[in-house]
Amino acid sequence: MSDTTAGRPSGGLLRGLPWLVWRRHRAALTIGLAVTVLLCAYFVYQHFAVVDFVREYGTEPGERTTLAFGERFGTVFNGGSVLLSGLPALIGLFLGAPLISGEQEHGTVRLVTTQSVSRGRWIAATLALPLLLVVLCTTALSMAFRWMWAPVHVLAFHSDWLNSGPFDVTGPMLPAKALLFAVCGIALGVVLKRILTAMVATVVFMGAFSFVWERVPAHLGTLRRMFAPLADTPPIPVDAIYMDNWVATADGKLYGFGTCAETTESATTACEKKLGITQSVTDYFGFDQMAGMQWRGSLLMLAASVLILGFVIWRAHRRPL
Repeated sequence: MSDTTAGRPSGGLLRGLPWLVWRRHRAALTIGLAVTVLLCAYFVYQHFAVVDFVREYGTEPGERTTLAFGERFGTVFNGGSVLLSGLPALIGLFLGAPLISGEQEHGTVRLVTTQSVSRGRWIAATLALPLLLVVLCTTALSMAFRWMWAPVHVLAFHSDWLNSGPFDVTGPMLPAKALLFAVCGIALGVVLKRILTAMVATVVFMGAFSFVWERVPAHLGTLRRMFAPLADTPPIPVDAIYMDNWVATADGKLYGFGTCAETTESATTACEKKLGITQSVTDYFGFDQMAGMQWRGSLLMLAASVLILGFVIWRAHRRPL
């Protein structure tokens, strides 16, 4: 198949196979681009509203500031986080799973590869354009959302950046997760060769991955430890993520927080004296650790994506599509 039969003979940004790939999947790709532009514009607009709020109220958490922030921006941040959190799943389901399985089911791949287009060239073009757009669009959305969120990160999501959304939808995490779900959908489509079957299998995979991943972020950073006298609470930063409490001796030996939780005050005091417990201890993650933790998590996903893409390319070369 020559460029004149596979796509536009001249003119336009895309030619040949890339144009054919765009034409075959233009509905999904066009919707993705439109959603990206609209959401980025919305987040940028809300950023300036957030800046005005900070000028008026500041960012010190307090009843007045917190209540006013929730009334003005609660829906904006919660809705934006939910939408971006679900975006990788939508990409995996509606772009990844049908990308090659649709071509197999309808016989398009046989038609294309019987022309002058090699199988390797076809698979490269089929994968490159959609995955490039996935990475570019999700990166833009991640940056726009973070720009909106950063000035008020101590107010939004009750300052919980690890468990309430911001960790997964800002920085490199959103494009990494979207890429992983897309390539997993593609791989399942290549193996199963039916759109509906591939979509069901992709949903199962994404559900299993999400269940496992919930336990991963807390292991991507090194916990910091704050000490205070036993009667006090260690003063961790307001934007820190609390992880655990301990009690400790003067030389730093740790005991579980309820070690001397006796029924009477005198018994508790006697237990603490016997063990030498003199300090209260809190483990936490600092906000400045967030970026490093995100990059570690995204690199794990990227490595998995590369391996899966390698499998897809190997399968396309070695087995009939």
